[in-house]
Amino acid sequence: MSEVSDEDFAEILAQTRHFVRSSVVPREAEILAEDRVPDDLREQAKAMGLFGYAIPQQWGGLGLNLAQDVELAMELGYTSLAVRSMFGTNNGIAGQVLVGFGTQEQKSRWLAPIATGDVVASFALTEPGAGSNPAGLLTKAVRDGSDWLITGQKRFITNAPTAELFIVFARTRPADEQGAGIAVFLVPAGADGVEVGVKDAKMGQEGAWTADVSFTGVRVSDAALVGGSEDLGYRAALTSLARGRVHIAALAVGAAQRALDESVGYAATATQGGTPIGNFQLVQAMLADQQTGVLAGRAMVRDAARKWVTDEDRRIAPSAAKLFCTEMAGKVADLAVQVHGGTGYMRGVPVERIYRDVRLLRLYEGTSEIQRLIIGSGLVKAAQRQS
Repeated sequence: MSEVSDEDFAEILAQTRHFVRSSVVPREAEILAEDRVPDDLREQAKAMGLFGYAIPQQWGGLGLNLAQDVELAMELGYTSLAVRSMFGTNNGIAGQVLVGFGTQEQKSRWLAPIATGDVVASFALTEPGAGSNPAGLLTKAVRDGSDWLITGQKRFITNAPTAELFIVFARTRPADEQGAGIAVFLVPAGADGVEVGVKDAKMGQEGAWTADVSFTGVRVSDAALVGGSEDLGYRAALTSLARGRVHIAALAVGAAQRALDESVGYAATATQGGTPIGNFQLVQAMLADQQTGVLAGRAMVRDAARKWVTDEDRRIAPSAAKLFCTEMAGKVADLAVQVHGGTGYMRGVPVERIYRDVRLLRLYEGTSEIQRLIIGSGLVKAAQRQS
């Protein structure tokens, strides 16, 4: 059951669409040039409840389920992905760890300020030697009396430069028959021993900040252990990432829709030898391939989100949607540059930015290769169980 009625959600979706199209799209060049989301846009997003749209209402969020989340994400994907990234970790991979696995005390302490955007939560899982597969984790948490000491390096951590809270995954023991030996801790950014590096210079997604974070003997109490259990970490990471994959797939669809709209608009008006290029059949074929990819991706995202909400499939469908939609967005963006010709390669033209922005979607929340392994192994294991 959704906490938000269809009527109320239609209003939230309409407001989000209006915010994206009228407030954010006209300022994409500013976000790109300054490598930051303007403060007034951040405040507007906070006032609309976007920092906590997927946090349950009892903790001050809007309480959208994943089927509603993806509709919002398809709108947010239509513009600079930095805007979505600003509140993405609160609603997604970081916030959902607390929603799904936190104790009542932990939820009471953190979820309300996360939902309002007063606290930015950051998901600290990836390491120099452990990316899409969390099993390779080297960050350690060692018992010290009733406390824990956390030491390790994290890499490419989204929102690290602005985070007030890190959701930190750390190994408490080697993996054994009891489990993966990975726990997850709530670490305030101001704790002694936490150091955030300079923000990364990336190929695209200007304004979406990531950085390395190092933890050197960071002391936290037992109350910081998520769920009060040492063995929740691996499951929390996998669950949060799987949910995030459906959201990323939806973002990819939004970005692909924008690339398609830019392509159609350009083809209808730009001329070659006095004829609109959209009259040429080879250009029409490119537009047809773009449209087909967008429609297929949208249907797939909605189906995967529905299966998540009903608990029918929380493993294969998210990976399949993420794999197809992010690869599709790459192809659609590439075709968009092609339709624009030399113009599409110029800075300041939306399809040039989209081309760079969407490349990251095939890497985070698990690379395309990892998604293929999850899908393939999942199908084989299911067949083996049946036989």
